[in-house]
Amino acid sequence: NLLQLKLWNKYRVSNIPSLIFIDASTGKVVCRNGLLVIRDDPEGLEFPWGPKPFSEVVAGPLLRNNGQTLDSTALEGLHVGVYFSAHWCPPCRSLTRVLVESYRKIKEAGQKFEILFVSADRSEDSFKQYFSEMPWVAVPYADEARRSRLNRLYGIQGIPTLIVLDSKGDVITRQGRVEVLNDIECREFPWHPKPVLELTDSNAVQLNEGPCLVLFVDSEDDGESEAAKQLIQPIAEKIIAKYKAKEEEA
Repeated sequence: NLLQLKLWNKYRVSNIPSLIFIDASTGKVVCRNGLLVIRDDPEGLEFPWGPKPFSEVVAGPLLRNNGQTLDSTALEGLHVGVYFSAHWCPPCRSLTRVLVESYRKIKEAGQKFEILFVSADRSEDSFKQYFSEMPWVAVPYADEARRSRLNRLYGIQGIPTLIVLDSKGDVITRQGRVEVLNDIECREFPWHPKPVLELTDSNAVQLNEGPCLVLFVDSEDDGESEAAKQLIQPIAEKIIAKYKAKEEEA
């Protein structure tokens, strides 16, 4: 059924069951993780479950792996990487190793940056073991409600996921994992999305995120790929600007 397919694509549904809440008057997505919502708020006390500011959802104490605590207000005015990960997941562990180096490079470059670990570990012990490898801050494992609210806020459907926020708490990119793996030296930080990307193993995951135009060029000739980029760059910029004006994801 074509309509069903359009709906699956429009809302980027990658697994089922999936429950998405929409504001009928504007057609905008209110919440992607409806299943978490009804689990966390069965009485509907927080209805209509619209997105809240990051600062409100994260509010409370945070941990460092030396046992020290700090308040979430310490994140104000910083770029923040919200890192959804777990020790039981092999791709998470390999990303963490890269991310530790990236974090060090970004901090050494004098950038105001912090990473917030939101654990999906299966026990407090597993969380502690995994967090001991991380130089950044975490939501306490015992605060399941806050961890769940952060998952809901960003509609997390799989791990590892790294969401990069600007100093006001707005999303710069949901593709932090791809950016970190593609930019080992962190020269492009904070990774504002580019209208045109060169397709690589690590960013191919974005082909599943929505409609894509893929242009094939003869890689033997560098001049050709640059000319092709110049051709599609203004078109891509126009499409992105159109969606931005509507406050939608392109």
